[in-house]
Amino acid sequence: MKSEQLIQRDIIKYLESIGCYVIKTIATNRSGVSDLIVCYNGIFIALEVKKQGGKVSKLQEVHIRKVKEAGGVAKVVYSLDDVKELIEVLNGKR
Repeated sequence: MKSEQLIQRDIIKYLESIGCYVIKTIATNRSGVSDLIVCYNGIFIALEVKKQGGKVSKLQEVHIRKVKEAGGVAKVVYSLDDVKELIEVLNGKR
C-alpha cells in the first residue's frame, strides 16, 4: 500500500502535467486544511489525500464543507485514479 506522501507526489505530478496550479500545504494558519490546494481552469479545488482505510478528521470535514459552501470543489481522494475521475467530471466527460 502506498503512503499518503507517495500518493500526493503522483497526484501533484499529474495535476501539473495538465496545467494545474498546485500547492502542497505543509504548515498553515489553520488546522485541518486540505493537503493540496489546486486551481484548474479557474476552479478552486481542495484535495484531502488519504491512503486506503485512512479517516478524515472532524476538522478536515469542516474545511471540506466550507470550501463547498464557498463554491469550490473539495474531495477526499485515495488514489491518482480518484483525481483523474474528478478531472473527467469537471471536464463534463462523466
